[in-house]
Parts: sequence; C-alpha cells; structure tokens
Amino acid sequence: MNPGPAPEEGGDELPAVAPQLRDLRGRAGLTLEAAAARARLSPAHLSRLETGRRQPSLPLLLALARTYGTTVSELLGETPAVADPIVRAGGPGAREADGWTYWQAGGSGRGMQALRVHVPQGRGPGELVRVHPGEEWLYVLGGRLRLHLGEAEYLLDPGDSAHFDSLTPHRITGADPGGADLLFVHTLLQSSVAGLCLGGATTTHHR
Repeated sequence: MNPGPAPEEGGDELPAVAPQLRDLRGRAGLTLEAAAARARLSPAHLSRLETGRRQPSLPLLLALARTYGTTVSELLGETPAVADPIVRAGGPGAREADGWTYWQAGGSGRGMQALRVHVPQGRGPGELVRVHPGEEWLYVLGGRLRLHLGEAEYLLDPGDSAHFDSLTPHRITGADPGGADLLFVHTLLQSSVAGLCLGGATTTHHR
C-alpha cells in the first residue's frame, strides 16, 4: 500500500498548520486558486500546505498570516483564550523553520506582531526577496545583520535598528557564521499583493 507523500524533512519542527490554513481560507470565502494567487503561491503548493504534506517556513508563515489578515500565532494554534497584554519570560518556546528560530514577543489579535528572531547566515543572492503592504521595524540584539532594501545593502551591528516600508523589496539574513539575533515588529495587513516573492536584488553597499 502506498503510504502517500512523506512530509518534508524538518516538518515536525512546527505544529500542524494545515487545519488552521483550511479554516482561515474558508472564513475568508476564498477558493484554493484565489487564495494561492493572493499569497503568490501555486494552487498545488497551497494544497500541499493545507493537507499537511508540506510545512511552511517562517517567511511563508508571515506571508500567509498577512494574506488572511491574521497572526503567525493563530496559524500555529497559539492564540490564548483570554487576551493578555504581558508576554512573560519563559512563555511559549522557540519555533524553528527554514533555519530561522523565533519566539513570540507580543500579544495576538493586534494590528502588528512582535517577534524575537534568530536569523542564520545568508546562503547567497538567490534567496527570496519579499514585497508586501505595511511597515517593518527591527533592532539588532547580537551578531551582524545584512538587510537588503531595494538595490541597497546595509550591515547592522548590535544596537542598530531599521524601520522601512514593506513595499520596498527586502531580504534579511545574518552576516556572520553565527547569524544574528533581533527584535522584529511588522504590521498585519491583508492584501492581494501580500507575500510577493521576487528574485535576488542587485545591491550596493552602505555602512
């Protein structure tokens, strides 16, 4: 008997998001094709995510959350029953996806989401560049961060921060072998262009 397609390697690092993805798409009243077009995915790719045959990376979770106007916490089934404005140390544990490690640093159900993130060293210019409505703010806690904004490239040291319009094509990677740690805040806006992925950006260097 054919057991069917196996989950991708590392798929058990995240809780199953398939039920939440199907439920959110149903609540939005979107067909598979319409939701995939909104998230800039193929229908087959979104179908694999909704059936649990593939687990999304953290950047894809962010894009899907924006597509459905929700948060990564809700996608992961972590929304608390009662809203609490305080996020205590030692709360929900770390999550890992596609080499990124992140911790919730803000409440759910808000117009923005706060995360504490460890970003690995970049793998090369072929990495995805993202474009979506809204704003992003980040603050480097440790290590050096490489930030691509449009055609520019910036190296950020601990204590440096960046605040930019997310419609500017952007890519975030660690600049050192040990990666970088940062605080990351982004707005959650539902839009037909959310999660757009482009090719690698041509860069100039700033310091």
